[in-house]
Amino acid sequence: MIPTSVLGALPTAPPVDGEFASEVVYSSGVWHLIEYGFAVAGFALLAGAAYSVLGRHEVGTKYRTAVHGSALLQAVAALAYLGLFVSWHTGFDLVNGFYVPAADSRFNGGLRYADWSVTVPLLGVELLAVTTLAGKALSRARVVTIVSAFLMIITGFLGAEVFDNGTSATWLNIWAAVSTVFFLVMYAVLGKAVLDSRAGLSGSTFTSLLRSTIVLFSIFGAYPLLYLVQVLVTPNSNLVLWAVVVQLGFSFSDIIAKVGFGAMIHKVAKLRTAEDMNAGVQTHDEPVYVAHELQAAPRPAVATALAGANGHGPAGER
Repeated sequence: MIPTSVLGALPTAPPVDGEFASEVVYSSGVWHLIEYGFAVAGFALLAGAAYSVLGRHEVGTKYRTAVHGSALLQAVAALAYLGLFVSWHTGFDLVNGFYVPAADSRFNGGLRYADWSVTVPLLGVELLAVTTLAGKALSRARVVTIVSAFLMIITGFLGAEVFDNGTSATWLNIWAAVSTVFFLVMYAVLGKAVLDSRAGLSGSTFTSLLRSTIVLFSIFGAYPLLYLVQVLVTPNSNLVLWAVVVQLGFSFSDIIAKVGFGAMIHKVAKLRTAEDMNAGVQTHDEPVYVAHELQAAPRPAVATALAGANGHGPAGER
């Protein structure tokens, strides 16, 4: 546990006003620790987006929705963290070695909800893109996932930031309960899609898909716990310590949910590409490797193969 002397002094009876991290005084070290969390998350998300874009050619066209969704959501989240970083810097003034809330500006943690309103639905789309759902079943699952994910976030935002500025435990609990309903709907749709994919996938591919889902579902469970901190804290709590827990918790949960999960789904997309190539139902110009192991040899389109065989392409060069 971090000693109170390290965490810094607190103002007398600080207000707990929704985003309470903006209302307390930090020692220089702790203020920079939270800043560090924002910077690491932003850089990790930016790197994850670049990895998805640069690695999209490794995945067959059928599964590139997953890769494109991953790149897009990580780019959006990286921009959100840029906003959080700037807001953190403008929301405090350095006074006698302590960072105190600025007179004319406050840290806006509500930016996270704007990020999640876009990225959480995209996480669902990313997962569905590598299941075996197709046609109307896929479209229906995608719509339900997007709508339920968005409603889950917006109702959480109402309790955390809007009703009584997030200071009412009653409203926090009410909106948390409403948000949980949509949370469960999203889990049910995604979980069913993954389990229904078992019969159509090889054992290793389904195992990778299931592990990805478990990681996503597990880390999603961390967000409500951090959300409920606002119900538990009071002006007499060690708000600096709780602010550190919440801000670093959200930052590193975002890294796992978006960068880590994105890398796992990228692997599933490659495995599915390899399976389709080996079954002869998909063409792909490059070999597919996973962990440096060849999963499928190149399978070019028929026109490309014929051109090569007739001496008009790489396969026909002498």
